[in-house]
Amino acid sequence: MPERDNDNLYAILSAGFPTDRSRCCIDAGEAAWYSWADVERASAMIANLLKGLKLPAGARIAVQVDKSPEAVLLYLATLRAGHVFLPLNTAYQAAEIDYFVGDAEPSVVVCSPANLDWIEPIRRRHRVPHLFTLGAGRDGTLLEAAARERDRFATVRSRAEDLACIVYTSGTTGRSKGAMLSHGNIASNARTLHTCWRWRAGDVLLHMLPIFHVHGLFVAIHGALLSGSTMIWRARFDAKEAIGLLPRATVFMGVPTMYVRLLDEPGFGAHTCRNVRLFVSGSAPLLPDTFRQFEERTGQRILERYGMSETAMLTSNSYDGNRVAGTVGLPLPGVEVRVVDDAGLACATGEIGAIQVRGPNVFSGYWRMPEKTKEEFTADGFFRTGDMGRWDANGYLSIVGRSKDLIITGGYNVYPKEIESYLDEMDGVLESAVIGVPHRDFGEAVTAVVVAKPGARLDEAAIIAALKGRIAGFKVPRRVHFVEELPRNTMGKVQKNLLRERCAG
Repeated sequence: MPERDNDNLYAILSAGFPTDRSRCCIDAGEAAWYSWADVERASAMIANLLKGLKLPAGARIAVQVDKSPEAVLLYLATLRAGHVFLPLNTAYQAAEIDYFVGDAEPSVVVCSPANLDWIEPIRRRHRVPHLFTLGAGRDGTLLEAAARERDRFATVRSRAEDLACIVYTSGTTGRSKGAMLSHGNIASNARTLHTCWRWRAGDVLLHMLPIFHVHGLFVAIHGALLSGSTMIWRARFDAKEAIGLLPRATVFMGVPTMYVRLLDEPGFGAHTCRNVRLFVSGSAPLLPDTFRQFEERTGQRILERYGMSETAMLTSNSYDGNRVAGTVGLPLPGVEVRVVDDAGLACATGEIGAIQVRGPNVFSGYWRMPEKTKEEFTADGFFRTGDMGRWDANGYLSIVGRSKDLIITGGYNVYPKEIESYLDEMDGVLESAVIGVPHRDFGEAVTAVVVAKPGARLDEAAIIAALKGRIAGFKVPRRVHFVEELPRNTMGKVQKNLLRERCAG
């Protein structure tokens, strides 16, 4: 039975588990099948393993593993044990992981068995006490060690303000920031979405998202757990497989790229979606054309919402009311959203301004960056999102731009400054600028514009290949353009708007 009077996120989520624990919680096809009782027992075994390591209070558990049901069990076990979960994108390479481990100073690192050879030196360099492996095929040292543990565990008592997760989000300076999210932050958002999106017993979620960011890990999984709903689990999105599975589902969550690829399939239509009551899109802007095409093909309107790593979800189009193409809807209950001008005054309807937010879901600050945290909050406690938006006459919010040049490609955030720093270090490169240009599949495509040093001969393919060996694939520019000089204004700032116009074709 769920523990009472405990603000631990696991205790809150488990209160929604069904009475019949023999029912299916995670159906991963031939890969695995977990009942609700299995989830409780397996997460207890991993929690007992963590407890036996005698970790300090607030220990960070850094995890970079392939998507699997067992990765979810590790997440739940970390919560149960009262430690801090630190999910890392599976595309990150050695230089990136080295930074995260050095910055977060985790007590435990869990990686895929295939990456052990290059993660072990990082662990030694930063003196991480414990390293385990976890593979997508139920292999690795973590499960081997947990198999010897008891399958009962009393969830650690946590306060709402206690840290539950650190989610790293890149910054324009190139230095990633760890957003500190408490049990209360995440739980408040889970409860709000549970109500607003009408989660109910008997729902079936088709889960094809990654689980190293807010959308797949928090929004999707928490919704299913809190309502006692089965998850049809697949390691990655495949449009043809999704078409075969959607008739079994009632809820689907995806990024715009997924919806574009579904629409590209001739077999996708209203019959495919006959049992689905809710399609959610997020992590990147959904093009109005995609919204309209989806409605024409299925008779359903996608529900678009808005959130970020620091806040989880902030706004949502209505479940029962109108869903408007090109907008992210209304502020969620309990969440305050304002759009202000440069003087901090509220913008009129239709006027573009900076989006600021406040609510129980908003994080407490950035890990070990007190000055940056102070800078990002207003005097009255609103978080400066860095996004630009405007209200329409019905109070719906539209995101119109990003003040920090953030590129969102396929649902992943890319900050140009980080890529520019790698480019500028390359032999023969004088300077560079990285921009996002419209892309039908990915929303935006990362594109680099490079100025060569006098006499240097640069090659697009060679630059792309060099970057692939250093940074995550989604950050690597799809194209590299060469110019004699970058356009600048009178203050010397690169005019990226001009570059976007030139490269958009």
